[in-house]
Amino acid sequence: MEATTLHAAGWEVSIICPTGIGCEAHHEVLQGIHIYRHDLPAEEHGLRGYAREYASALWNELHLARRIWHERPFDVVHICNPPDLLFLVAGWYKVVHGVRVIFDQHDIMPELYEAKFGRRDWGYALVRAAERLTFATADVVISTNQSYRDVALTRGRKRPAKVFVVRSAPDLQRFCPTEPETRFLRGRPHLVGYVGVMGPQEGLDYLLRSIDRIVRVDGRDDISFMLIGDGPSRTSLQDLTHELGLDEYVEFPGRVPDDELIRRLCSCDLCVNPDPKNPFNDASTMNKILEYMSLGKAVVQFDLKEGRRSAAGASVYALPNDDADLAHKIVSCVDDSEACAAMGQAGIRRMSEELEWRHQAPRLMQAYGALPTRPRRGRT
Repeated sequence: MEATTLHAAGWEVSIICPTGIGCEAHHEVLQGIHIYRHDLPAEEHGLRGYAREYASALWNELHLARRIWHERPFDVVHICNPPDLLFLVAGWYKVVHGVRVIFDQHDIMPELYEAKFGRRDWGYALVRAAERLTFATADVVISTNQSYRDVALTRGRKRPAKVFVVRSAPDLQRFCPTEPETRFLRGRPHLVGYVGVMGPQEGLDYLLRSIDRIVRVDGRDDISFMLIGDGPSRTSLQDLTHELGLDEYVEFPGRVPDDELIRRLCSCDLCVNPDPKNPFNDASTMNKILEYMSLGKAVVQFDLKEGRRSAAGASVYALPNDDADLAHKIVSCVDDSEACAAMGQAGIRRMSEELEWRHQAPRLMQAYGALPTRPRRGRT
């Protein structure tokens, strides 16, 4: 959406990103935007896998940036994290060629590192250093919420006039409700959905323990659960599901195309975000919450600062990191269809009136307008 907004404003845009399911071409032009993709190792647990992924990304992105520079020299390098080493790519073109740099902060990496690995060691120190150097390289910073903006102003030492909140919100013209399909319910009257990355910090173990309580303690056999997505923890989560005897209740469809994702979520009674409370999750806006709201789905989540700021009255909030209360809130919502419908409508209104992409696009253009003035080729 950032790319198409810039293109509509007259910029020539080239994107560097990894390949993915359905997007294996290493170069193509879509809607006038040049997309260059590189292969990336599968996400792994541990520092060694983390380092391998970062090194591969950096090497490929340096190579592709050089290729783009020779084909279409650019004015701006717009870097999104992770990884937090892209200041090395942007810094080279800033120092040698005078390009300007926008840092689009999608994760607060020191907090993410601690959430993933549970410690503050030399790796944590390196991530903090990379964050400082990224902020120092950036002429303008884009933050996805107010908490991230606060980080840019404090740890990043950026001036308020150079930091803009631009949320990663869906476009309601594309991400909109469809009719539910009973085939996704797997023979039960109710369906609870989740979509997102399956990593150690996403709290899906809390969700599975909640499901176990719903089935074993509450005796509910009328609810199916659908966990959409993939990641390094998917296999261990499937193993836990099997150990708990929940295979007939929990489906793992993996990553699915956007149109199927929308159909699946629209078939749910409600959707859940089990991210536990920690410094990273408390300050982060989870895209899944905005996607649930866009589709008119009630949300159940732990009570986190930015989660509440995003969803407001479109969600119910369980006690942080309490899987028993999460189970209680899920069952209460399943049994109160009128409350779920009201929350769903509140979410659509909030998205339409404040959060969806058409409200964010002008802020993106304001951020580009705050870049230092230099001879302009109109390419990013």
